[in-house]
Amino acid sequence: MKTFGHFVCFLAALTVALGVCHNAQAGDAPKKILFFSKSAGFEHDMIKEKNGQPSEAQKILAKLGRENNFQFTFTKDGSVFTPENIAQYDAFFFYTTGDLTEPGSDKNPPMSKAGKAAFLEAIHHGKGFIGTHSAEDTFHSPSDRWVLDGDNADPYVKMIGGEFIIHGSQQKAHQIVVDKNFPGMSAVPDDFGPLEEWYSLKDFPPNLHVLLVQDTSTMKREIGGDRIAYHRPNYPSTWARMYGKGRVFYTSMGHRSDVWTNPVFQSVLIGGINWAVGNVEADVTPNLQTAAPEANVLPPAK
Repeated sequence: MKTFGHFVCFLAALTVALGVCHNAQAGDAPKKILFFSKSAGFEHDMIKEKNGQPSEAQKILAKLGRENNFQFTFTKDGSVFTPENIAQYDAFFFYTTGDLTEPGSDKNPPMSKAGKAAFLEAIHHGKGFIGTHSAEDTFHSPSDRWVLDGDNADPYVKMIGGEFIIHGSQQKAHQIVVDKNFPGMSAVPDDFGPLEEWYSLKDFPPNLHVLLVQDTSTMKREIGGDRIAYHRPNYPSTWARMYGKGRVFYTSMGHRSDVWTNPVFQSVLIGGINWAVGNVEADVTPNLQTAAPEANVLPPAK
């Protein structure tokens, strides 16, 4: 009943501070999500499996899955991306780096090129996608990172909605809240700005529905060293968008353990997952031109 549903949401907000009430009921089959954490480039601590034990991200997601009716499968094996295996899942969650069709630094089996194409086709046809942090530092475009690739961007970049350029030193940086009505976003305070490794990104497509904007005025912007990353106008840091029939959600947060355990981050993440798997509806009308009109003005290369 409607009244009971509101009561459940109220309790959820009080007990887990996630701020998300979704349409999935207790008796519904759980949404199946493949969490893929292959590192063809740098492997982040959050996804390292040490002494045969699950990574920190796996432990947190397993708990959130139990609480939110998600069934996670965890793998670093790119060979699972076959049409038959892809069909089993409702969504795919990437915390990855580099060219996943190469063995790369972690030496786990890569995706085949056909597997990459099948995965992107599945998203386009209606599967969901969730990306955190270095999912943007994955499948780079052929051009120099300091220029816009546009139509020449890698197909994966075109799907996720942006591409990593560089990051500076970890710092606190204000996140401008654009849409409080999107699932999970009501929990984000106006002064939110955790200590994090913030990514400087490029090649934002016009159909982004921006949720959080990187307020570069609050960041170290000196020219020189790695701080060149943020000498630019504001740009999106968290968004949702449609890719064909597929729902794509990305947040640049997720480098640090204390971010993953932050209730605000968890609210944003669970809201994004719920939307990506179709548990909730949301207005994702493109708003890039109003939220961050100079987003594709890049930082100077030198």
